[in-house]
Parts: sequence; C-alpha cells; structure tokens
Amino acid sequence: MLKRILVVLVIGLLSVGCGGSKKATRSTKRVKKTRTVVRTNSELDVEEAATPDDNLDNGVNPVPKGGVDGYIEQYAAIAKEEMELYGIPASITLAQGILESGAGKGELVQKANNHFGIKCHDWKGQKVYHDDDTQGECFRKYSLPKFSYRDHSLFLTGRKRYTDLFKLPKDDYEGWAKGLRRAGYATDKKYPQKLISLIERYKLYTYDGEVLGKAVEDYDKVTDNNNQHTVRKGETLFRLAKKYKVTVDDLKKWNGIDGDNIFEGQVIYIKPFDRGY
Repeated sequence: MLKRILVVLVIGLLSVGCGGSKKATRSTKRVKKTRTVVRTNSELDVEEAATPDDNLDNGVNPVPKGGVDGYIEQYAAIAKEEMELYGIPASITLAQGILESGAGKGELVQKANNHFGIKCHDWKGQKVYHDDDTQGECFRKYSLPKFSYRDHSLFLTGRKRYTDLFKLPKDDYEGWAKGLRRAGYATDKKYPQKLISLIERYKLYTYDGEVLGKAVEDYDKVTDNNNQHTVRKGETLFRLAKKYKVTVDDLKKWNGIDGDNIFEGQVIYIKPFDRGY
C-alpha cells in the first residue's frame, strides 16, 4: 500500500514538472536600423561630379612622397581631366595646387583636403578655420582631394570675374597666371611669376600638350635653357643683369617683375623671346 502511494506521488510530481517546463519563446526579430545621410547642395555638386580614382580613395589626406615630383605624379591625371571638362590648363591647376598646398604637405590640406586655399564664401558644406590673411578664416573642407580639384574648377567657371580667362588659348599658362592675379584670386603680387616658374621648372605645360594633342617640341621655344636662368640662393636681379650683360629693367620687363625681389627656384628669362601666342 505504501509503495502504491509513493508511486502515485512520484508520477504526479513528474507530470507537474513536465507540464511546467515549457519554455516561453521570445520573438528575436532584429530591426535593421537605417541611417540617413543628408548632404548639402554644395557638397553634392562637387562629389557627384568628381570621377572616382582608386589610388586617391585609399586614404584621406594622402601626402605625396618625393616632394613636388610626388605631388605631380599623384594629381596630374586629375588636373588633365579637369582641363578636358572645364578648359582650365592642367599646368595652372597643378601649379596652383603645388603652391597653395605646399606640395600636399600644408596644414590646410592635412586638415581639410583643401588644395587651393578656397575660402568658404557661399559654401554650405563642411568647414575648417585657419589663419591666413587674418586669424581664424573660414575655409572649405573636402572628404577627398579629388573633390577639392573639382571644386576649384567649379569655383573658376562659376564666377564672372574669371570669364576672360576662358577666352585665352587653353595652353596660355602665362596669360592664366597673370589673369588669376588681376581677377583677385591671390593678393600676392608675385603670384603669377611663382606659377609660371613652377610650370616651367617642372615642365607642367607638357600636360596641357597631352590634353591638346601637342608634342613636347611645340613648347621648346618657351623652355629653351639658353633663354632662362633658375635663381639660386643669394642671387639678385643686379647680379643676374651683370652676369648676362643686360639691364635690370630689361629683366623686369621680360619676366613681368614689378619690384626688385626674386626668390630661389624662380625661372628668369635672360633675353627676349616670342611666345608665339
């Protein structure tokens, strides 16, 4: 009798335990979160127009190796494309990029990928503040260098004060260099000569020729080494005039120099010539 009672109790307990052991199932459906990225019109104008370049997409703020030569190698293809699309000489674009960005090593490039020193103006995209003519000025910021190049083209083509530049021959880098200064792109009086010196020292005009289908020989009359002198440290106009048996006034006239100062690395023409424009 006792055994029968114990068996009944055990069976009862087991049946209760089994019935209560059902695990409640929970819905584990995951809700996929979506993120909306809002871009301003100014950013879209630049980013949608720019052509991707895998070599430049690998990192933000890439610093070219090898100084100026490295900069040219890295950005020449973009400058040529901008010339094809917008008519700005590739030589001018590269020279401005080298000069304004310190060949890719300047602070503004590192902070904002801004290769041309373009200030905010009516910009609605990202911004950074940087000391330039005055303290804490507002400059445009780009996610990649190629967008800075595209915005440079849009900046020049979209403003009436630069209209006359586009009437020049597409490889007239001297006319462009002087025209940019007259139009107010830069306040430095030596800006045109600095651009011209870079173009001729590094033969950036060859990229204009590639876009226009011209041979390098077509530019020989401009870059004949017998016609120019690259300024060395400590040299002055007076010393160069004496060396080449010309007058200081002639050197100023042939090179478009207003004052008496020249800088190391500047290319100086030491006799008159016909540019053929």
